[in-house]
Amino acid sequence: MLNINAFVVGLLFGLGLIISGMTDPSKVISFLDLAGAWDPSLAFVMGGAILVGAGAFTLAKKRQRSLLGAPMQLSSATELDKGLLIGSLVFGIGWGLSGFCPGPAVVSAAAGQPKAWIFVASMLAGMALYVMIERRGK
Repeated sequence: MLNINAFVVGLLFGLGLIISGMTDPSKVISFLDLAGAWDPSLAFVMGGAILVGAGAFTLAKKRQRSLLGAPMQLSSATELDKGLLIGSLVFGIGWGLSGFCPGPAVVSAAAGQPKAWIFVASMLAGMALYVMIERRGK
């Protein structure tokens, strides 16, 4: 039952990304182009997502279990560390260069966009590289 719910929520999320234009790299790059033909429409999409997320996290902090009965597993981290800052920088550079972030890239790849497949493959390679580096450090 949890897998079916996760699938439906993922499908709804993907549909929201498509409708909002987040799967269109040119729209994302136009949003990031503050000095050129700036398109602020994605700011409203992100603002809406932040409002929904803030409300959901406020409710989740008060619960021990999710609505479906799974244990709540919220992060307790409160400090910025070097890894988070470097990861955020790499994420932002990748987003700015490609016009994709992970969620929209997976949706676009599922829709058959070749550029998205290249992005997703590169993202998976980067994740594998991270795991290898982390294992080496321990």
